[in-house]
Order: sequence, then C-alpha cells, then structure tokens
Amino acid sequence: MPSDRKTGLRWSNWNLLLLVPLLMLITPWFNIDEPRLFGLPFFYWYQFAFVPLGVLCVGLVYVKTKDQPVVTGKPDKLGVDDLDEGAN
Repeated sequence: MPSDRKTGLRWSNWNLLLLVPLLMLITPWFNIDEPRLFGLPFFYWYQFAFVPLGVLCVGLVYVKTKDQPVVTGKPDKLGVDDLDEGAN
C-alpha cells in the first residue's frame, strides 16, 4: 500500500546532549586513583556521578523534543476500519 507521507529522522540541536553519556565510554580519561571521595577512587565515583547526569541529559532531550512532529506532509486519512476490510 503506497503512502504519500514523508517520514524520516527528526533532528534537533537538543539531541547533541545525548553525546554526554557516551563520554563514559572513554575510560582512559578517568582511569586514575586520585582524588578520592569517601574513600572511593576517582574511577568509581566519576562513573557513579555520570549515572544521574546521563539520566538528566536523556530526560531533558525527551522533554524538549517530544512535541516535534515526526511525519511531515499530508495527514493519513485511512481509518482503522478501512485497514480491517483489507485483511479478508
């Protein structure tokens, strides 16, 4: 069933914040022992600090981009009942 709708990825500059949690994958940047926080080496408490930071970044991107349209063009005029008729 051909469709005249244009679909694609939606882009927003807010999406760049999703790169921040990926910084945790570059372990040579934080693979050190000092400074310690509550006796924990830097390697561990830095990772713990990135968990809420990553959640904050993903949540912020979601809130800022959730109302943006994904589909552009003409709205779909095909109803659910029309789709069921073709199943026979």
